[in-house]
Amino acid sequence: MMQKDDFGFGTQIRKSPYFDATVRWGAKGFSVYNHMYIPRDFGDPEQNFWNLVNEAILCDVAVERQVEITGPDAAQFTQMLTCRDLSKMAVGQCKYILITNADGGILNDPILLRLAENHFWISLADSDILLWAQGVAIHSGLDVTIGEPDVSPLQLQGPKSGEIMRALFGDDIMDMRYYWLREVELDGIPLIVSRTGWSSELGYEIYLRDGSKGDLLWETIMAVGLEFGLKPGHTSSIRRIEGGMLSYHADADMSTNPFELGFDRLVNLDMEADFIGKAALRRIKEEGVSRKQIGLLIDGDPLTGPNTTFWEISFDGAPIGKVTSAVYSPRLGQNIALAMVSAEHANIGAQVEVVTNSGTVGATICERPFYDPKKQIVAA
Repeated sequence: MMQKDDFGFGTQIRKSPYFDATVRWGAKGFSVYNHMYIPRDFGDPEQNFWNLVNEAILCDVAVERQVEITGPDAAQFTQMLTCRDLSKMAVGQCKYILITNADGGILNDPILLRLAENHFWISLADSDILLWAQGVAIHSGLDVTIGEPDVSPLQLQGPKSGEIMRALFGDDIMDMRYYWLREVELDGIPLIVSRTGWSSELGYEIYLRDGSKGDLLWETIMAVGLEFGLKPGHTSSIRRIEGGMLSYHADADMSTNPFELGFDRLVNLDMEADFIGKAALRRIKEEGVSRKQIGLLIDGDPLTGPNTTFWEISFDGAPIGKVTSAVYSPRLGQNIALAMVSAEHANIGAQVEVVTNSGTVGATICERPFYDPKKQIVAA
């Protein structure tokens, strides 16, 4: 009898409802995100990128755990957590938000989904916001219940994703607008679907509401998608850096504030509602920031993979910042990076030096995103 491959370090790191399916479909390596395994290797990452931008990929992103907020004061409480104004957020709408602490530092940059008047999901990046929200709730004086529901998302991303969704759910699904959601069923499997995703391509997230159906859902989508060129895949570092999308712990953490990232549009200091970090963010805006995120074109041979340490950036021999995310883009034919530098040196076109794993090379500060800056692809 053949022994099934076993991955992992024990039961303290959770496996998603799609874990076995991803292994069957070729997942060779995993990393850990929100205390869960996430597939990070289906072979050549460059081929994964081309699969994404030319056709479609299906990704296990069950690591995007949901913090569920319900109760009579759910809307008021959810607004307390974020600096983005939610007063006009409709039922059925999604928003990209920042969760800030009392110092204005970013704790997470999730997608917020409003399922009902008093029912929200926070679809997390990689940090423990369930614990944060429960702690805030204890002292808030508000009537809310905070928990983690049995919800596990998949991402179906790429230019063919719309056709695959039509084949799965019918013509009506094509009416769904960018950053909106819908409650649906697929062969009796309860789902929420939204037009969101971490790819900067046309895409959808499919939130499974019954973990026992994970294998069935994966296989059903792959079976329907094969004629459209659907491949199993993983979130693409190449595409997300091209699109200037943040990776929490790499490009931002609790020592980073929204204004350093150019996220002024996500901070509303004039709204009547209070939120955690409001006073600090008002002070930061008045004083100005001491560093800024920039794009970087790095000279030299194509990088063989993403950076695994923060590379120092220098100007005239003096350190001015660090590279946070770097990768080679085969489409652009360039090494591209997101970086954080002192504000006085954040000048487009400036020449700097970067200490990479293979030595010191030149680099040029540039605008980001590097590709489709107006997000026309994803919003089409």
